[in-house]
Amino acid sequence: MRHKIGYRKLNKTGEHRKALFQNMLNSLIKYEQIITTLPKAKELKPKIDKLITLGKNVNLSKKKNLFSKLQDKNSVKKIYETLSKRYANRKGGYSRVLKAGFRTGDDAPMAVIELVDRDPNARKIDKPKKAETTKKDKEATPKTATK
Repeated sequence: MRHKIGYRKLNKTGEHRKALFQNMLNSLIKYEQIITTLPKAKELKPKIDKLITLGKNVNLSKKKNLFSKLQDKNSVKKIYETLSKRYANRKGGYSRVLKAGFRTGDDAPMAVIELVDRDPNARKIDKPKKAETTKKDKEATPKTATK
């Protein structure tokens, strides 16, 4: 029986686990959907739900508390400006964990953790558009004269 066992240690030290979840929280807030292993996703779900609940209260002390947990201004800004308004009428359950098969190589169970009612364009934030990059590359290369 697993009585009085608070969380999964994930075979990591406390500092490594803290940094891992901080990075995963920032990625989940930025992209609104990430793929990870099932135990990590199950541990991440209550953490993101608590952060969004914390962001729904507009208060300077709550904002500082949120920043101390995330260490990223853009994530705090997104929670306060977009996510808190999106989930204003929802009392909880801001994220979901979907099983996504098994990873090749070590056969680890994989999962997709995503925010409910997520923005589909949030996943494309860092990806440049292919048409624009090819035009810029063609214009940037100097044409040399051949003899």
